[in-house]
Amino acid sequence: MRDLTAAPRGVRTSSSITAALVDFTASDAGVVRAARVSTAGLGAHSEDHGEGYMKGLIGYLMRNRHGSPFEHSSMTFLVRAPIFTVRHLMRHRTWSFNEESARYKELTDVFYLPDPERSLKQVGKPGHYTYVRGTDEDRALLREAAVTAYSAAYHEYRRMLDAGIARELARVVLPVATYSTVYATCNARSLMHFLSLRVHDEGALHVSHPQREIEMVAQQMETEFGRLMPITHAAFEEHGRLSP
Repeated sequence: MRDLTAAPRGVRTSSSITAALVDFTASDAGVVRAARVSTAGLGAHSEDHGEGYMKGLIGYLMRNRHGSPFEHSSMTFLVRAPIFTVRHLMRHRTWSFNEESARYKELTDVFYLPDPERSLKQVGKPGHYTYVRGTDEDRALLREAAVTAYSAAYHEYRRMLDAGIARELARVVLPVATYSTVYATCNARSLMHFLSLRVHDEGALHVSHPQREIEMVAQQMETEFGRLMPITHAAFEEHGRLSP
């Protein structure tokens, strides 16, 4: 990780959260072929339509919420994030996941600590609150408390491993700020649903207010989605950022 920082008590902290595209079978043309098979049959796979036709058909599908043609475009991301963010990701149950296992490998001494720009304080009641940056004192308190907890937890984790306690049991002392690595695979329809919930966009029909850490994952995924399927992504935005 690029931003690893040594903490005073021997553990390391990082604010890095990454979601890298590692495999895909995703294209606007694939959406069009999947839609056209209902009327063109075998010929749908060999048709060659221009950009104007694809924009029109994909816009129609999005506008009328005909979602199944978007399910044939697949994307796989390699996500590196703290465990609490991975759990947010895994709430999207139409995805497929394989996660780093603390039963089979020892975990490193790297823990998540928000970057200096992360808002820290919640103002208002649940469902109607906003976040504010907080003071330098707030940030110092967060760092001190987090590093103290991380250091104690990792010390006890290592102490149990050194005594021969099984990895699957020693891990119980580690916090949700421990980093994990996940393969996450979805189709374009599922990804659009994820983005509608996990990216804050004032132009959305239903504006979402996700936790910042999962939004960092979602924004990186949306960049790749827009690159692979620009017509589909544009239609998604045009029609209120709703999954069809």
